[in-house]
Amino acid sequence: MQRTLARAYSAPLRASSIRSTPAASLLSNIPYMKALSRDSAQDRTHVSNVERHLRGAGILKLSLDFDVNDSNYLTGLIHGLHKWHGHGLPIAHSTHRGWYWDIRPSQTAFQCPNHQARSETMNEFPWHTDCSYDASPPCFFALQVLRPDKCGGGTLSVLKVDSLLKQLSQSTRAALTKKNYLITVPPEFRKTHSKHESIVGSLLAPDRESGQLVLRFREDILNPLTREAGIALEELKYVLLGPQAQSEVVHLTAEMMPRGSIIIMDNRRWLHRRNEVKDSRRHLKRVRWDAKPFGLD
Repeated sequence: MQRTLARAYSAPLRASSIRSTPAASLLSNIPYMKALSRDSAQDRTHVSNVERHLRGAGILKLSLDFDVNDSNYLTGLIHGLHKWHGHGLPIAHSTHRGWYWDIRPSQTAFQCPNHQARSETMNEFPWHTDCSYDASPPCFFALQVLRPDKCGGGTLSVLKVDSLLKQLSQSTRAALTKKNYLITVPPEFRKTHSKHESIVGSLLAPDRESGQLVLRFREDILNPLTREAGIALEELKYVLLGPQAQSEVVHLTAEMMPRGSIIIMDNRRWLHRRNEVKDSRRHLKRVRWDAKPFGLD
């Protein structure tokens, strides 16, 4: 069902319907590699190929050609990217969690005491970039599949930011680059003991290295501080839900992301979302790294 202009401008972002199979041309835009063994993470050629894809496409799907119940390969890969390509090491998720976060449904065992993260529910998680509430959000994050959703849910959808930005008016792009947004830190990701942790910043900014515009976005924690900022945010949301942007979305179903799959994304060049989880035993690991200030200052 298509949204009217008024509905899209007033309603929170919701998931559009997901096709069972993405267009082959879209899926082909996501590079693919295999890791033949745990030692691949110490192979400089392997690590350099990962880096090449991340700098080029900004996204990479990996398949582990060996069975694991841990994230040792991924940890080694990040250390290799740090050693040979200058990536910053992973960041802690909060005052209570270190590098890795378990993405799995839970009703009681929360990773942050007294606060349930959306990733710990079976609910859909609308379009966002990770750590959009951070002054220095990570440039990259990875998801490793330990157990896929075997009941038909938990599809990861991805959208290249450039596909979205090219549809925005010049005035909206200009407004989104102004620091006129209050961005609240979710309770489960606070890194201080303050109950009102937040930053003021922009949603668009030029990348320090390439100069191209990059994005941070998570609708439920954004509060525009000016009328201009509010109008720009509404246009961004409207375009994001529009048919042109949605035609460029790639849907990675559980069949495409079986156990042993890893997806690595440039957190500023790609948006992602998840539809409703239907398997309570679905389990992924997440790690974020290479944190840098958002923008030029």
